[in-house]
Amino acid sequence: MTKKIKLLLAEDEPSLGQIIKESLETRNFEVFHAENGEEAHNIFIKEHPEILVLDVMMPKKDGFTLAKEIREENNSVPIIFLTAKSQTKDVLEGFQHGGNDYLKKPFSMEELIVRIHALLNRINLKTDTSRISIGKFIFNHTKQTLTHQNHSELLTHKESELLYHLSQKKNEILDRTFILKKLWGDDDFFNARSMDVFISKLRKKLKKDESIQIINIRGFGYKLMC
Repeated sequence: MTKKIKLLLAEDEPSLGQIIKESLETRNFEVFHAENGEEAHNIFIKEHPEILVLDVMMPKKDGFTLAKEIREENNSVPIIFLTAKSQTKDVLEGFQHGGNDYLKKPFSMEELIVRIHALLNRINLKTDTSRISIGKFIFNHTKQTLTHQNHSELLTHKESELLYHLSQKKNEILDRTFILKKLWGDDDFFNARSMDVFISKLRKKLKKDESIQIINIRGFGYKLMC
């Protein structure tokens, strides 16, 4: 049996949400339906959906705000906005907050399904080039997974981004100030301590391969040795 695709649908209009949910469930999707932005965020954290369909105008938290928060945790999951808004500035705002596509209401289910599959196919194509070998591990930056002997572990957004930059400078020094400003926005003392915690977490995740080390080059940065 083909594995169902996990999809998060955030739509506050119950009747429309039910129609979309039922239609997608007949197309091999497992749909998690939320009627407000806060509920949708909680589902995202718990279920790790593969694609998001977000209404822009929702109670408690609008779609743009929700997308912005999700992008801080995951920079690759595809997001489609549903909205009655159609002005250029609204479309641009959607993309600025991390959206990948934009569908104006009313729309046909066939068009929504075509756009969903187009985004998923695009992600799958990227996946082939995002597999990075780190010793005996395979790190998938797009999916934020670390795999060792067929066992995959899901990384947080920060862990994934930090490991990606370390892997791009494998056996070289990753400048401490650069990565702090890149991922934390500032190289102050508190952010530096936070980064040290994430380095420790990565060391624990990689300890199954004794040939891998993340070395602290005091005053300069870190070096991923493998």
